[in-house]
Amino acid sequence: MRRKDREIRDFKEIIHIIEKCDVCRLAIQDEPYPYIVPLNFGMQIIKEQIYLYFHCANEGTKLDLLKKNNRVSFEMDTDHRFILYEDRMSCTMGYESVIGHGIIEKITDPQEKYEGLKILMRHYHSEDFKFNEKMIPTTTVLRMRVLDLTGKRRDNYHDEEKKKNY
Repeated sequence: MRRKDREIRDFKEIIHIIEKCDVCRLAIQDEPYPYIVPLNFGMQIIKEQIYLYFHCANEGTKLDLLKKNNRVSFEMDTDHRFILYEDRMSCTMGYESVIGHGIIEKITDPQEKYEGLKILMRHYHSEDFKFNEKMIPTTTVLRMRVLDLTGKRRDNYHDEEKKKNY
């Protein structure tokens, strides 16, 4: 990472950013361009191993591409805010983001699919969400094992601290 001053290394802090995000963008191998798709997601952590869960229809471009190559990149971001520096007549955007790589597998066992959907729903709904179990056969559930990730933050606080040191 070029801007080490914006890098977030603390695992708990990165998890906190992920918890605030509502969309995860997957980049999947395709030719002649990568295929990028925004998805809702859920997160499970087992001994500091992060798993992200996604759902989709039982057919489509995303699934066709994942059959060919299940290695993906991902990105999520949150806390977008305009930062104005009136004294120097410039501005920027603040944000928090996480990017990384993972391996995706399709969950086929109905009970595991159900559990994956519950994990996904917990990300958006604090209570145990009741959903129509008849939809499980018509829903694909994907689980990504996160291989690596990086957190990054741009905020006014860090910029103000740098200005004091000049």
